[in-house]
Amino acid sequence: MPRQPKTFQFDLFSNPHALETAQTPQWQALPYETRRALTKLMVRLILDHVDGGRAPDRQETRHDV
Repeated sequence: MPRQPKTFQFDLFSNPHALETAQTPQWQALPYETRRALTKLMVRLILDHVDGGRAPDRQETRHDV
């Protein structure tokens, strides 16, 4: 018997009206701490994107053994 996953990943490319597609929770239904954390992350993402042209290039670090 295949193991059932404990978490569900949203399928961004499925039909949103299909019965088997999980519904995205309403923003107001999320706990306050979750909404606050997501808001902070979205602000950071947007500001990092805006500053992208001015941000220094990040160099990849390689550790050779």
